[in-house]
Amino acid sequence: MPGKQPTARRRERLRQVLAHRQDDLTLVLANIHDPHNVSAIYRSCDAFGVSRVHLYYTDTPFPVLGRKTSASARKWVESVRHKSAEELFQALNGQGMQILATSCEPGARPLRQWDFTRPTAVIMGNEHSGVAPDLLRQAHGALYIPMYGMIQSFNVSVAAAIILAEAARQREAAGFYAAPRMNEAALAARLADWLEK
Repeated sequence: MPGKQPTARRRERLRQVLAHRQDDLTLVLANIHDPHNVSAIYRSCDAFGVSRVHLYYTDTPFPVLGRKTSASARKWVESVRHKSAEELFQALNGQGMQILATSCEPGARPLRQWDFTRPTAVIMGNEHSGVAPDLLRQAHGALYIPMYGMIQSFNVSVAAAIILAEAARQREAAGFYAAPRMNEAALAARLADWLEK
């Protein structure tokens, strides 16, 4: 029995969302264990047009995510798993990404000092220990979000949303959301895939 045919409205909605996708902007989730944080990060990625996230889980298992909170966002954001730091950096460097890590180390620069119109991957670290030293060493730079209160850290999912909002602000000003970033053939292929979801 043939599957249900997509409506013209649904097809156009999916095409509009794909037209805003930023294939050269991504996050790396490095051993983030709280399922609510991971789910919220996926939702932010979808909202700001991030096509895929990279998963680097070496000392903690990827969390079991609740179906209601995560299924909708994870459906539209691809996940790429990496078994080692070498594999992760090989993949990101191969795509010409500037690789930034969130950190409060002395050499870190404020969020808005970074150019997010460049192809960029941001490593988001574990809730308790932050980005692991081996990942920090291999990143091209470190960023922090300036804060002016007594508490000097954001929840990791809030930090991810703030970083992506700044990246989207810069990219919108540069016209990156005004027209599709992928060619027509790639957009049509991705749309065909999405229509099956």
